[in-house]
Amino acid sequence: MTGLLGGSFDPPHNGHLALAKAALEQLPIDRLVVLVAERPGHRGAPIVDAETRMKLAQAAFPEAEVELETHPFTVDAVRGSRFDDAVFILGADQAAAFGTWKDPEEVLKHVRIGVGTRAGYPEPDLSRYGDRVLTFRLDSPNVSSSEVRRRVAAGETVAELVPPAVARLIEELELYR
Repeated sequence: MTGLLGGSFDPPHNGHLALAKAALEQLPIDRLVVLVAERPGHRGAPIVDAETRMKLAQAAFPEAEVELETHPFTVDAVRGSRFDDAVFILGADQAAAFGTWKDPEEVLKHVRIGVGTRAGYPEPDLSRYGDRVLTFRLDSPNVSSSEVRRRVAAGETVAELVPPAVARLIEELELYR
């Protein structure tokens, strides 16, 4: 089974890594594909260009396949036979909003969703989607890309928020200042 982890990755952080690691350990995933959204359809434009975010994602996920996703919405990315037997990996916060995504039922015709649940965050009620939803436990740090960007802009360390290779690239490329 292929695990799909999509996002802006502006920048990727330890929460993303924890989500991928837990999914790989607890779901029958043998291949991880990280989809870097060129232009995410659900939020504003990323701060950093797609090419740079690809480099950051490759640094964060050296064992995964990292691909640029040109479709703004997940439903368009998973249509067709591009990913056979795949599960789209989400944190509980993202999964709670799944019903508001563009064509969630259509998404589930093509992939299942794997939801990482964690203590202190309510588990989303996705029971209406039946066996198309898989859940797994997640121990994830409380971190966000916006917090990483805020700290970098303030001249603060992000060493505990991002993988070392990502921290190095942020410094070398002078990102988020």
